[in-house]
Amino acid sequence: MIEEAPVPDEEETERLREEQRQRARREGELAETTDQADERRAHERRADKADYLREKLDEQAEAPDEDD
Repeated sequence: MIEEAPVPDEEETERLREEQRQRARREGELAETTDQADERRAHERRADKADYLREKLDEQAEAPDEDD
């Protein structure tokens, strides 16, 4: 039987969203400042991943609670 992961509460979700915003911003800045093409691509991918995770957290925050 597969158990679902617990859904973080609103406070935890907001903390995770902010963490991903900061990570995306930081990686984007690093991508802009590096001279190495492969390093730039790695930072861009990390920024994209952080944006994706933040979007998923946004969706989770907007979804109706199943407990109601």
